[in-house]
Amino acid sequence: MTKDEMIAAMADSSGISKKQATEALGAFMENVTNTLKQGKKVSFSGFGTFDVSNRKARTGRNPQTGAAINIPATTVPVFRAGKGLKEAIRK
Repeated sequence: MTKDEMIAAMADSSGISKKQATEALGAFMENVTNTLKQGKKVSFSGFGTFDVSNRKARTGRNPQTGAAINIPATTVPVFRAGKGLKEAIRK
């Protein structure tokens, strides 16, 4: 699902305009991003948790040449699905 498809689905299911749905989704994304930038996590009970993970620096390999390369430490966003989401998608 693309962002435009999500906006259309949000507008249809909630009875609001696409403009309002666009603003709501934008506000949601902005707030999650700002919270993660502060090093905090965002939890939705039954859905999941957005969090920040720190990856250590490591040595990798260039797949074309096989040469060793240094991969620097980095901070990445992670999402962990909650029990409700996991159960909803199980067959």
